[in-house]
Amino acid sequence: MTDSRRYKDFTPKAGVYRITHLPSGRTLLGASGHAQAILNRISWQLEMNVPSIQRVNGHTLTAVPCDWESDGQATFVFEVLAPDNSGEIDPAD
Repeated sequence: MTDSRRYKDFTPKAGVYRITHLPSGRTLLGASGHAQAILNRISWQLEMNVPSIQRVNGHTLTAVPCDWESDGQATFVFEVLAPDNSGEIDPAD
C-alpha cells in the first residue's frame, strides 16, 4: 500500500488521553477527536519549549511545563486511555 493510500484511508481515533508526571503523580486528562495527535502535539510543544502549551483544551497549564523543565521528558507518561473504535465522532463532545 502506498503512503498516499494509507493517508487517504486513515481515520483518526477519538479517545481519552492522559499525561502523567511520575514524581508528583499529577495527571492531565483530556478527550479529543484525534487523541494521539493531541499527545504528539503536547509532547512536541514541550520539547520545543513552545509557549502555547500553556493552554490545552481551554485549560491553563502551569505545572506541566515547569515539571518538564525541572525533571525532563523521562518523568512523563503519555497515553491514550480509552480509544473510541466505533468510528463515530460526535462533534458536540
